[in-house]
Amino acid sequence: MTHQLDVILTLTFGLGSALALGIGARALRLSPVVGYLLAGLLVGPFTPGFVAHGAIAGQFAEIGVILLMFGVGLEFHVEQVLSVRRVVVPSAIAQVAISTLVGALVGHWAGFGLAGSLIFGLCLALASTVVALRTLGERGALPTAAGHTAVGYLVVGDLLAVLVLVFLPMFAGGNDGHVPSVEEKLVTVVLALAKLAALVVFTLVAGRKLIPRLLGFVARLRSRELFTLSVLALALGIAVGSSLLFGASMALGAFLAGLVVGRSEFSARAASEALPMRDSFAVLFFVSTGMLLDPRQVLPQLPIVVAGVLVVLVVTPVAILVSGRLFGGAPRAIAISAGALAQIGEFSFILATLGIELGLLPPRAGQVVVCVSLVTIIASPFATTLYERFGQHAAGVTGATGATGAKQSLSLESIASSDISGNRVIVIGHGPVGRTLVGLLRDNGLEPFVIDLNHLTVRRLLGEGTHALHGDATQREILVRAGIEHAVGLVFAASGPSDAVIRVAKELRPRLPVLARTTYLSELEAVTAAGADIVVAAEGEVAMAMAEHLLVRFGATPDQLDRARERVRAELTGKPAGRRIGDESGPMATQGAG
Repeated sequence: MTHQLDVILTLTFGLGSALALGIGARALRLSPVVGYLLAGLLVGPFTPGFVAHGAIAGQFAEIGVILLMFGVGLEFHVEQVLSVRRVVVPSAIAQVAISTLVGALVGHWAGFGLAGSLIFGLCLALASTVVALRTLGERGALPTAAGHTAVGYLVVGDLLAVLVLVFLPMFAGGNDGHVPSVEEKLVTVVLALAKLAALVVFTLVAGRKLIPRLLGFVARLRSRELFTLSVLALALGIAVGSSLLFGASMALGAFLAGLVVGRSEFSARAASEALPMRDSFAVLFFVSTGMLLDPRQVLPQLPIVVAGVLVVLVVTPVAILVSGRLFGGAPRAIAISAGALAQIGEFSFILATLGIELGLLPPRAGQVVVCVSLVTIIASPFATTLYERFGQHAAGVTGATGATGAKQSLSLESIASSDISGNRVIVIGHGPVGRTLVGLLRDNGLEPFVIDLNHLTVRRLLGEGTHALHGDATQREILVRAGIEHAVGLVFAASGPSDAVIRVAKELRPRLPVLARTTYLSELEAVTAAGADIVVAAEGEVAMAMAEHLLVRFGATPDQLDRARERVRAELTGKPAGRRIGDESGPMATQGAG
């Protein structure tokens, strides 16, 4: 009973304090991650008041690591990396090497030992994917060339971190203090590589055939809960299986599982429906990391913290700027990447924790890593702005030609809009109504983008060359992936309730024109209140059509038909005669805005 109470109290106080301090950090225009780390300090053993159960928090953090790595694999886009591979891959490797070496010098000065200094240096070289993606997203840079470049850096860094996490335990001494010989290390590496290759082949080959079929079967059941459960079960199951059957880390197994799902037609839906659970456990991961921070050790370690901050805020961005330009990167894209990657986070915590557990890194180094992370995450928005301005200046001086020789604009908004056509209309649902609308939009020079919950429909549309996405349009992630930021309109053509979709769409684009259909007139008020600009009720349209046919049959004149239409419309909608839905005096006053 006591253990159950510890679990509930740890979960409640951990999430509650993270919520409060996350809101506070956001109010100060800081990353919520700062609030989560401070929440860990608040419920940790080094501050008065409630103390969360460290072991339980650590177990939650393990789940958070698995789901974080699953998310990294899910969001890994090979095309994005390949499109900038000539610049990003060598530049990212050079940046990690330079930052690691300089960080290792700081570790050596602090007395962390050779192995500990290298691990400490690598901790300072790895940017937080969570923080960087949030920073880029808030600036609208993710769908741009600069965003693709930054994501490429993150992916290469994440892959290097995964490899280190896999191989680091092999080179550490055992629990009995035995240090393996060179021959033993060689045998261990060969066996590990063989197991790793078997895991990769099994997951990518067998998984690419089995996992989409499983998700397709579950999707046909049209149960959101079962789909979410299936994605989580796959992430955790493959992660645990990779550890038990192949001797690999659970983090690697989760990454491979995410990679397989991300390459399937279910990637967007998995990201929108299952990954909120990842975010919740990721919060507990940051909270558990903050619990390790002892404020009494901050002052004695202050010189090392300052040196580490300088490595992250100066050495890493400069390494990206120099190496990126040497390999032909566009100045502004490289500069934005340099600013976004000037912080450390989840991988640094995971690596530092592993180094401490293996006895390679002293515990005080973990304190330094947490402190450096706090400072650099706070400074990240300012660093991004600073380096972006530097990139704008460099682009203005050099003519801003990148590896392909294409001219780069100095406006972030213009770069963002250039990746998506300016005539995109998002269509929710591809039944008879949606199918007709898609054809009419295309015939009139507009670009329809269909969102549908039927993955077979989405597969067929993609095969026909129509932009389509499988997922629930009530999820922000789905609408963002459909390009709502640059759409000229949204049409709800599905048969279900539309108000939830419209509210989310209006939160993302308050002035986006929205046309929605309803089945019954009684739904008009709710849909209009949700933000729809034009609402077409099937019940009302049937009544209008029947009344018109009846009057025409009995010889009504055009003027009589117009007056009858106004009267019927007023009776059906409850609006005064002469004020039809769509007039400037009605709800369509904002039509065309946004």
